[in-house]
Amino acid sequence: MAKLQLSGFEELEMKLSKLADPEISKEVVMAGAQPVADEIRKSLESLPEDKFRRLKKGEVFVGVPKHQKQDLLDSLGIAPPDIDYQGNTNTKVGFDGYGSIPTKKYPKGIPNPLLARAIESGSSVRKKTPFMRKAANKARKTAEEEMQKKYDEKVENIMKG
Repeated sequence: MAKLQLSGFEELEMKLSKLADPEISKEVVMAGAQPVADEIRKSLESLPEDKFRRLKKGEVFVGVPKHQKQDLLDSLGIAPPDIDYQGNTNTKVGFDGYGSIPTKKYPKGIPNPLLARAIESGSSVRKKTPFMRKAANKARKTAEEEMQKKYDEKVENIMKG
């Protein structure tokens, strides 16, 4: 816990005003986003694999083809934190870009966010395999602890200086 020694009210006011720096909240949010991203990566790696093939009537994919899993692993990232109109600092952990194999419908490749959504929620040709929600829930406590640790570290540095 931070220890505080002050000689006057002006010094306290100056140190507390440094805590309102948006860069501190961005660093704290990023500290919490990293464990979530790591847990999503582990969850994604553990997804069952399935071969890409032409499906027969009534058949669905149960797993993810190896190349699509690799595309998702390569595109997983954390967006830079931003402050919204209400003053909250937010970031997103998710997927960006396109898959490596172009199709007739998607000449750039299947959009990775679309693929992740189809795996998470299922589709007409894919069995529902939630991996993001489970990973985020599993990482919640660790993320909160990391954010608290980063915040305490920043407060400690401000109070010393």
